[in-house]
Amino acid sequence: MKKYLYVFKSSFIESFTYIPAILFKFISFFITMFIMFSLWSYVYSDKTQIINNFTLTQMMWYLLISEIFTYGHGPIANGEATKDIKDGNIAYNLNKPYNYVFYILTRHIADGVIRITLFSIVCTIIGLLFVGPIPNFNPMYIPFILIACILGYIINSLIRISISMFAFWTEDSSPFMWVYNKLLLIFGVFFPIDMFPKWLQPILKYTPVYTVLYGPVILFLNFSFALFRQILFAQIIYLIIVIFIVTLLFKKGAKKLNVNGG
Repeated sequence: MKKYLYVFKSSFIESFTYIPAILFKFISFFITMFIMFSLWSYVYSDKTQIINNFTLTQMMWYLLISEIFTYGHGPIANGEATKDIKDGNIAYNLNKPYNYVFYILTRHIADGVIRITLFSIVCTIIGLLFVGPIPNFNPMYIPFILIACILGYIINSLIRISISMFAFWTEDSSPFMWVYNKLLLIFGVFFPIDMFPKWLQPILKYTPVYTVLYGPVILFLNFSFALFRQILFAQIIYLIIVIFIVTLLFKKGAKKLNVNGG
């Protein structure tokens, strides 16, 4: 455990050098928010209108909070494993006294702490200035919401690392990562699950969208302990499955690497 704490600490300090690059992403973030705010303001021609249980204010906050998770994932989980595999550095890392998957995950979380903190501040300011506070939000539920947010972030990170492991066989996992990101954007960020046809909603609740985006975000807007337990159960199941998959992919990939002589 101490070695991962050391990795977290060193990666956290290292991430401060990338703050200017993160701040530059605020430009694309503001552009995205402006477009989506304009779109939903047009859809909600009547500001008091409720569409599929969402008011305009709730929809804006859904977008803002879900974008925090989107921008909270940096290049470490998205491509560091792929880069190590392509460059051959993976053979060097296999001999290190740590689990490579959890090494990448720890570095990614350390980087994500800074990213999420910065974007949370920006999103809160934007939300309060343009749409006001979240209706009926109760701060006493924050600890429970944070549990769902942390688990969702870890699951999302492990899925991204799993996709990066495809590089053992394809040499480049970026096309798969692109598809995954677009699926999250369409079904988790731009449109909540509630906005899709009734027949599709139960299907989407079995996908990563529910555990990594929709579930944690919806708790901010409409918290209930019944919903929290439902989301937590789904996240625990998904976490077990994803850990198994990423471990299997890594072992198979490392075995393939050793068979081919590194």
